[in-house]
Amino acid sequence: MIIRHLELTNFRNYASASIALTDGVTAIIGDNGQGKTNLVEALSYLATLKSFRGVPTDVMIKTGENTAIVRAIIIHSDGREVLIEAELSRTGRSKILVNKQKLAKTRDLLGVVRTTVFSPQDLDLVQDSPSVRREFIDDALVAVWTKNDALCSEVERVLKQRNALLKQSNGRLTPDIATTLDVWDEKLVLHGTQLGDMRARLLELLLPQTQDAYIELAELSQAQAPIHMLYAPQWRTDGLAPSLRHSRDNDIRRGSSTVGPHRDDIELSINNLPARTHASQGEQRTLALALRLAVHRLVTAEVGSPPVLILDDVLSELDPHRSAALLRHFPQGQVLITSAGVLPQTAHPDTLVHIAGGTIREA
Repeated sequence: MIIRHLELTNFRNYASASIALTDGVTAIIGDNGQGKTNLVEALSYLATLKSFRGVPTDVMIKTGENTAIVRAIIIHSDGREVLIEAELSRTGRSKILVNKQKLAKTRDLLGVVRTTVFSPQDLDLVQDSPSVRREFIDDALVAVWTKNDALCSEVERVLKQRNALLKQSNGRLTPDIATTLDVWDEKLVLHGTQLGDMRARLLELLLPQTQDAYIELAELSQAQAPIHMLYAPQWRTDGLAPSLRHSRDNDIRRGSSTVGPHRDDIELSINNLPARTHASQGEQRTLALALRLAVHRLVTAEVGSPPVLILDDVLSELDPHRSAALLRHFPQGQVLITSAGVLPQTAHPDTLVHIAGGTIREA
């Protein structure tokens, strides 16, 4: 999969911009605050319909404008050319056109474009709260098997309805509340159990890939493979239905769902010690990169072609040793690297693009 051309209108600091992209490595160079990350954010948006920076849609629209347009031409591995046009709106849902045809559901775009984004914020995968790791694993589920988007959305919908009912109860379990809660519990058991099973299945595939990537990036021997990932929430051991029954009084009292897949964590360890508390920052960053690279490889194996690889200001966060290792282990495919400084000599970009004040200039 190759992104051949990208056009932006009123996206972030770009009033109007257009760029042709190469099949190989494109380096996007410019001072901080000029629009490098904005450019790759637009590309990634077409793959996921959300910002990898974790901001709402309206933030991506240029100040003073009501809509923004992201338009791209994608060349698939079988030679098919696809035109994608996304209109972001402050007042409504984004509108998506594929080859000038409006999609009935925006999720139908999933899989048309695939990207893997590495960013300095990836360190949060190791250092931050369980919600960051849940989002990572669920995003990976959708990237590897797009049908899981519907499953994740259904679990979110059921939890939203269940929590609304719990708040409505005002701490009292009346017969009507209990009857309705039974209905939402049944739905949560069905879809939540499926989500837990899919997370466990993905992590089984992800662990060896992550170990391999960590070994490559840290340049360790195979005998030093130190990575472990544990996904073992108590509700999966006890069963979600019994767990919900046991937590019902507590849920009523708190007005929220205290048990279920929305509370899970993936415990990461290096050399059998918790990575969050015992690993050095260099080890933590290497583990975060390995996780991203592992998902990239799984998606490539599943769909038969690599996603577009985006490295957003990552090299500046790495020491020279790890930076060189990452560049040596680039997977094949289209790569975009943003940088505010001089790229390492080992980067070997095919194309250089300079950005200043929302203006793109190819070298």
